[in-house]
Amino acid sequence: MSAFRLPTTRPAASPLGAKLSGIVARAGDVILGKDREIRLAVTCLMARGHLLIEDIPGVGKTTLAHVLARILGLSFQRVQFTSDLLPADILGISVYDRRAGSFEFHPGPIFTNLVLADEVNRATPKTQSALLEAMEERQVSQDRVTRDLPDPFFVIATQNPDHNVGTFPLPESQLDRFLMRITLGYPDAKSERALLTGCDRRELVEALEPALEVAELLDIQKQVQKVHVSDALLDYLQDLIAATRSEPDLGPGLSPRAGLALLRCSQAWAFMEDRRHVLPEDVQAVLPSVVNHRLRQATASTDALLRQVPIP
Repeated sequence: MSAFRLPTTRPAASPLGAKLSGIVARAGDVILGKDREIRLAVTCLMARGHLLIEDIPGVGKTTLAHVLARILGLSFQRVQFTSDLLPADILGISVYDRRAGSFEFHPGPIFTNLVLADEVNRATPKTQSALLEAMEERQVSQDRVTRDLPDPFFVIATQNPDHNVGTFPLPESQLDRFLMRITLGYPDAKSERALLTGCDRRELVEALEPALEVAELLDIQKQVQKVHVSDALLDYLQDLIAATRSEPDLGPGLSPRAGLALLRCSQAWAFMEDRRHVLPEDVQAVLPSVVNHRLRQATASTDALLRQVPIP
């Protein structure tokens, strides 16, 4: 018999649960027909992770980043990644002040709550690597000085498919810094008709008002970490991780850091569902977005992985 018991009825939404659902709904008024993808993106940020959005140009990747920044009440900077972009263009630069007789640091656009690394794979590997310390340690070291980044700090990166002209593939170490990767894809016919006949999306983005204060967001992130995870759920999660390590086609399998990422995202998804305990359905909901960019040939094998590993 399964160690998990699903409730027969869904309790009424709490005030916080209703607010989170409202955030997804308001974002869905701008990004049409993509409620699940929006929920995954919000889940990633609630779990204190960084998000990679990979898709062809023109499907709303950049717009989604703008929407999340405005609804969550976060300071926002956009960096357009190009082949001639330098690390200093992201991190900042020290300029000599002759009057003071010393160097003064001018912070780059990374010193904000939410930074959009637009078309991140159009920059050279050297520039891409400038994000590594910031994403992992939430700090920037330059000129032998370490400077903390704001809290909260998120990177949302957009990426064009690798076969597009002028792209540099992200190294595995960079990919692993992203808690989740999602794709948006084309809208369905109904959503596309509403998009074609509706008003300019930029006007809708500008009209958005923050639904959360920064202090509220930080409190939610702390609450997510306290979402209960039973021993049976941990058994299930470990079985999934072990299964990836036993399949040669998937490469070396999921690392311990990837396992922690799967756990954090499962807790955040449960919280988004207005629950304070994790169910196997939460793990299954976030699994593809957490592991597909960490494993070889993962897209075709995620469903097989879920079928292979029984719920304890």
